[in-house]
Amino acid sequence: MSVADSTAPAVDRKREQRGWTWYDWANSVFPTSVVTVFLSGYLTAVAKEAAVADTARNGPDACVDGSLRQCDISLFGAYFPAGSLWGYLLSIATLVQVVVLPVMGAIADRTQNKRRMLGGLAFTGSVATVALATVSGDDWHLGVALFVLGNICYGASVVVYYAFLPEIATPDERDAVSTRGWAFGYLGGGLALAVQLALFIGHDAIGLSEGAAVRVGFVFSGLWWAGFTLIPLARLKRHQPPHGAESGASVVTAGFAELRQTIKQARLFPLTLAFLGTYLIYTDGIATVANVSAQYGRDELLLDETVLITTILIVQFVAFLGGMLHGRVAKSWGAKRTIMVSLCVWIVVVAAAFFVQAGQQVQFYGLAVGIGLVLGGTNALSRSLFSQMIPPGREAQYFSLYEVGERSTSWLGPMVFAGVGQATGSFRLAIVSLVVFFVAGFVLMIFVPVRKAIAASGNPVPAKV
Repeated sequence: MSVADSTAPAVDRKREQRGWTWYDWANSVFPTSVVTVFLSGYLTAVAKEAAVADTARNGPDACVDGSLRQCDISLFGAYFPAGSLWGYLLSIATLVQVVVLPVMGAIADRTQNKRRMLGGLAFTGSVATVALATVSGDDWHLGVALFVLGNICYGASVVVYYAFLPEIATPDERDAVSTRGWAFGYLGGGLALAVQLALFIGHDAIGLSEGAAVRVGFVFSGLWWAGFTLIPLARLKRHQPPHGAESGASVVTAGFAELRQTIKQARLFPLTLAFLGTYLIYTDGIATVANVSAQYGRDELLLDETVLITTILIVQFVAFLGGMLHGRVAKSWGAKRTIMVSLCVWIVVVAAAFFVQAGQQVQFYGLAVGIGLVLGGTNALSRSLFSQMIPPGREAQYFSLYEVGERSTSWLGPMVFAGVGQATGSFRLAIVSLVVFFVAGFVLMIFVPVRKAIAASGNPVPAKV
C-alpha cells in the first residue's frame, strides 16, 4: 500500500523520516552550487578556450573583444557561440530528463528497489560531479557529458526519493515531514555554498588559481552529495512487494510496460491531474523568480556581484526557516489553505520588486527575505499534498510525471519575462508580469477539491488538508 503502515511503531517511522530528510540535505548541493553558481561560468570559460584554440575558423583574436560572433565552437559539425553553450546545455539536459525520468519511475515501482536505486543514482551523480574537476583547458565536451549524466542522476534520484514519502509518513504526518526535508535541503545547500564561496573568494591566500578553486568546489560538491546520502540509505527500508519478478535487462522492458499502464490509468484520476496542472502553473512562476532575480538585481538595479552572492545565501538560509514555518502553519490550517496563503505572499513579494530602487542593497536584501520565506514551503507542501493523491503502488511514476511536468513547462515563465522585457525595455515591468502565474495558481487552487482527489485515489484523507 502507498501510505505508511499505521501498525508500524511510531519510533520506526520517525527514524525513517529523519533519515529521509537527509537526502534533501545531500542532493541540494548539486542544483545550488554546481548548476546555479559555479558550472555555468566555468564551462563557458573552457568553451571559449576551445574557440581561441580553433584559430583556423575564428582567427587569432577570437574572444579577445568578448564578441560572441568571433567565439564559435562546434559539436557534430554545427557551430555556435561559446557563450551560448550553457543555455543550450540546460535545454538538452532537460529534454533528456523528460525522456528518462518516467521510465526510471516505472522501474522503481515495478521492482520496488527504491533504496538500491536511490543509492546507485546518487553515487553515480556524485562521481560525475567530482569528475567535473578534470575538465580543463579546452575540453568542454567532457564537461557537457558529465553534466548531463549528473543531471539525469539528480533528477531520477529525486523521483525515487519523493516516492518514499507516502510509505514512511501517515497522511497526517506528511506535511511536516515534507516541509522539514525541504527546509533542511536549503540549509544544507546554503552551508555547502558558503564553504565553497569562502574557498573561491580566498583562493589567492591558499595558493589556488580561480579555476582550481572552482574545481576543488566540484570535488567538494560530489563528496558532500555521496557522503550525506549514506544516512538515508542506512535508515530507509522496502515497504512494498515488487510488481513483477523480472531481473536484469528485462526490468527495463517491464518498466516501459508499467509506464504505459500508468498513463492509461491516469485519466481515471482527473482531480489528481487538475492539482498537478495547477501546481505546474505556480511553480513555473516560483522557478522563474528564483532564476531571474540575479539578472534583475544586476541589470535593472545595478547591484554588484558581491550583493548578488550575499542575496543567494540569504535566500538559502531564510528558506530553511520558511520551510519549517509552512509545516507548522499547515498543521493548523491544512496544506491547501497554507499554499494559497503562500501564493498571496508571492504576489506581494513580486509586486514589491517593482518598487525596489536602483542601488538599494537593503531593499534587495528585504526582497530576498520575502522570497526565502515562501520559496521552500510552497513547493514542500505541494509535494506532500500531491503524495496524498497518488494511486497506491504508483508513487515513483506519478512523481516522475510531477518532475517532468515541472521541467516541461519551465520555459514559459522565462519567456514571459524576456518577452515583456524586450517589448517594454524594462525589467521592472518584466518582473511584475510574473504575478500572473501566482494569481492563476491561486484562482485554480480554489476549485481543486483536494479531499475528493485524495479519496478518489484510494488514500485516507488526513484530518487537516
